[in-house]
Amino acid sequence: MIDLLSILIFLVLFVIFVFLGFYGARWRKGDLTKLKEWGLAGGRLGTFLGWFLLGADIYTAYTFIAVPSSLFAKGAIYFFAAPYVIITYAFAMWAMPKFWKIANEHGYVTMADFVKGVFNSRLLAVSIALVGIVAELPYIALQIVGMQAVLIALLHGFGAVQTIIEFSLIISFIILAAFTWTSGLRGATLSGILKDALILVSVVAIIVAAITIGSFHTAFTNASATAIHYFQLPSSLYNAYWSLFVFSALALYLYPHVVNASLAQKSADSVRKTASLLPLYSIGLAFLAMFGFLIYGVPAALSYVRSFPASVQGTQVVPGLILTMLPSWLSGAALLGVFIGGLVPAAIMAIAAANLFTRNIAKEIKPKMTDKEETRTAQIFAVVFKFLALGFVFLIPATYAIQLQLFGGILILQVLPSFIFGMITKKLNRRALFFGLLTGVVSGIYMMEAANSYASWTTTLIGTGLGPVFIGMIALAINIIIVLVGTYIANAMNITNALPESIPS
Repeated sequence: MIDLLSILIFLVLFVIFVFLGFYGARWRKGDLTKLKEWGLAGGRLGTFLGWFLLGADIYTAYTFIAVPSSLFAKGAIYFFAAPYVIITYAFAMWAMPKFWKIANEHGYVTMADFVKGVFNSRLLAVSIALVGIVAELPYIALQIVGMQAVLIALLHGFGAVQTIIEFSLIISFIILAAFTWTSGLRGATLSGILKDALILVSVVAIIVAAITIGSFHTAFTNASATAIHYFQLPSSLYNAYWSLFVFSALALYLYPHVVNASLAQKSADSVRKTASLLPLYSIGLAFLAMFGFLIYGVPAALSYVRSFPASVQGTQVVPGLILTMLPSWLSGAALLGVFIGGLVPAAIMAIAAANLFTRNIAKEIKPKMTDKEETRTAQIFAVVFKFLALGFVFLIPATYAIQLQLFGGILILQVLPSFIFGMITKKLNRRALFFGLLTGVVSGIYMMEAANSYASWTTTLIGTGLGPVFIGMIALAINIIIVLVGTYIANAMNITNALPESIPS
């Protein structure tokens, strides 16, 4: 198991991580009492830093823990993560530069700002903000599951390990909250560079070690002998597979934290270049997904994973490979990379949720908030949202943590008609958009509960006449039908977006 040298390396690098987080307040100085400076790093990040920020934003504990964990438990269906992160960047190259230009022209900080501006609807903007915030909470919770997995690996074999893990998580979140409050998105950007560097080195090291000892050949042979379909997708899951990757691709750039990272860049051209470079990360994700069966080629790692209860075995796949395939000094660095691979995105997601709450909920209640009051409100709620997310951790077994991200995807997909269609046309009726959003969210939650028999969430697929499909696709289809039919009826009745808004001032 892990030795004291690995723990020492972990702690030393964690200190560097914390330093970078706090140093963000002094880096590229700006007036951090202004929300755009605190929550969007002043909108001055170039292509290189934007690439690291979005990499830290997108390649999270979802990538390092949840994908290989789910693939280990359920097989090839979870390879959907590899193609979806490729096609999502094509979508981003069209949508996000266009959005950046509009936001920069009008001073928008959030997606809900944009929706309010296009459709002249405070009610719709508040609803978009609420959906965005709620969708972020399970995603933040997924980061916590990833951090727990690392601490379990790091402290495995120590006495009173659960107490130590809980204490370590609390301390880590207090530190995270402190430098998020102090540095905002700047701190997350700098610490994200360290996180990406550590993960890159670790993935390459594991791949080289696996090739050197012939683990891939052994893994293919041994994994093929199991009852789990690792290399051939059953025909009954074809529609599940394509609906997962297509609609996950549509969802990714709707998340508030990804929108935030896009608006933090200094130009539309930078946004476009960043999106064109991000597929480089996808190569690493494909290998990380393969770790879900590579473990069958490393007997010591498989034995380590099997030593845990079934509910958490999957989350120990990557830590198990790190511990058994890398030298102790490198294993400490690799585990720190995965650990802050949860911390950094949690900070960015909390900042994005706080921006939404401040600009599109709190400011509707108190329209004359000063810049300083806006930022202070965002700082407070960035901390609040981190701890609210803890509640979602208890909804699922850890091995199926990927369902937290997919549930967030079901919710955030419902903002697509307002956001994406809003960049194409202003002719959609705002009331139809509101009721479409509401129906999509409610139906998505209902189907999620029904698909899991009103118990712990282990799937986001629901059975249909064509086999299981991603719930987000059905909920979005219902949403769009209501938007289109509602707009047609509103036009026929001459009900336009120019009429007075229904929400009181």
